[in-house]
Amino acid sequence: MDKNDMILISVDDHIIEPPDMFRNHLPAKYIADAPRLVHTDDGADVWKFREVTVPNVALNAVAGRPKHEYGLEPEGLDEIRPGCFDVHERIKDMNAGGVLASMNFPSFPGFAARLFATEDPDFSLALVRAYNDWHIDEWCGAYPGRFIPMALPVIWDARACADEVRRCADKGVHSLTFTENPAALGYPSFHDPYWNPLWQALVDTDTVCSVHIGSSGRLSVPAVDSPPDVMITLQPMNIVQAAADLLWSRPVKDYPDLKIALSEGGTGWIPYFLERVDRTFEMHSAWTTQDFGGKVPSDIFREHFLTCFISDPIGVRLRNEIGIDNISWEMDYPHSDSMWPDAPEALHEVLTQEQVPDDEIDKMTHRNAMRWYSFDPFAHIPREQATVGALRAAAAGHDVSIQARSHKVTSAQEKLGAYQSQIKAATAHTAS
Repeated sequence: MDKNDMILISVDDHIIEPPDMFRNHLPAKYIADAPRLVHTDDGADVWKFREVTVPNVALNAVAGRPKHEYGLEPEGLDEIRPGCFDVHERIKDMNAGGVLASMNFPSFPGFAARLFATEDPDFSLALVRAYNDWHIDEWCGAYPGRFIPMALPVIWDARACADEVRRCADKGVHSLTFTENPAALGYPSFHDPYWNPLWQALVDTDTVCSVHIGSSGRLSVPAVDSPPDVMITLQPMNIVQAAADLLWSRPVKDYPDLKIALSEGGTGWIPYFLERVDRTFEMHSAWTTQDFGGKVPSDIFREHFLTCFISDPIGVRLRNEIGIDNISWEMDYPHSDSMWPDAPEALHEVLTQEQVPDDEIDKMTHRNAMRWYSFDPFAHIPREQATVGALRAAAAGHDVSIQARSHKVTSAQEKLGAYQSQIKAATAHTAS
C-alpha cells in the first residue's frame, strides 16, 4: 500500500486542557471552586484545585519541539504547540500529520479523574459531567468524524459511574478512560463485585473500558536513584500487570461482551504473555479453579482486549500471534513517544519491512478502531478525503517545523535533578 493511501485513526492521543473548559458546562454555583489554570512567576501554567497543584509536565507536550527541550519541568501554554490545547489548531496538526481521527485522553484530571473526588459528591459529579460535556460537545463536536469521544469515569462511585457511562453513551460516546489498578487508588480491585454495575453499563452501551498506562499513578521505578530511562522503559509494564489482572478476573467471564483497551501499552510483549497465561492455565487451573468454559486464556484475551502500537516492529511482525483483529495504531500526540508529523512515514516503513498485506494494514490503521469504538468517520468525511495524502494536501502551508519554544535554557543536569526530586517526593508520599 502506498503511504499516501493509508487511512489513520489514532486510538491514543492527549489533550492539554484549555483554561476556559469549565465555563459553559459547570453549574454557576460551583464555578468559584472549580479547578483553574494559574500562570506562575517562573512562566509556567499550572492547574490548581483545592490544595493540589498539577503542572503541565513538559514530556506531555513536546510535539514539534527539539529533543533537548524534553524534560519533566512545568511549562507555559505559550511554550507548546497550540494544537495541544486548541481544537482548531489540533485539526491542522492532524491534517499535516495525515491523521483522520483521534481519541484524546485527559491530562490534568488524571486518566481516572481521581482529582475530582472531593468530600462533596454532588460537586465531584458536576466536575466529571462538565469535563465530559466540554470534551464531547466542544472538543469532539467542533469537528464531527475527527475525534472518537471519550468519557471520564466517576471513579469513586461504581453506580454513579455506570450512570455517567449511560448518559455519555446517549451522546454518542463509546469509550471510558479508566485506571489500570483501582486498588492502588484506594478503591476495590477488578476482582470485587463492587464494579458490577459499571461492567453492565459498559456492555449495555457497547462502551470500551480504555485502560491507560500510568492511570493509577504507580509507574514502575525500581530505585529512587535510578535514571529516568528506567521509568520510561518500564512504563508499558504497568499495562502488562493490568492485562493479567483483568484476564484472570470475573468480569471477562461474567460479561462475555465486555471490551477492554490496553492503551499506550505496545504490542511486542503480547505473544509471550499469551503463551505464559495458557501455560499457567494448563499447569495450575486444577487448584486455582480457573474455568473459561472450554477455552484457554489466549482465546479470552482475543475476545475482550484491544491493543495498540506506535511503530513496534516486533509487534507488527508477530501480529497474527497477537490477533490481527485486536491491534490498532496510535500516534500519542503530543507526548514524547509520538513521531508526529512523520508518523505515516515511520509506520509505512515498518509495514513495508514486515510485508503486511493491504487488508491487514487497513485493520490496524483504522478498521479495528472503528469497529471496537463504534465509530464511523465516513458518515461525515468521504473516504477519498480521509487518506494521508488528501489530508496533507488540505494542510498545505501549515508549519510543522521543529522549533525551540522554551523561555529558559535548562541543562540536562538540571532536568535530571528535577526528575530525581519528583521521584523522591512521590516515593515519600506513597510511603506515607
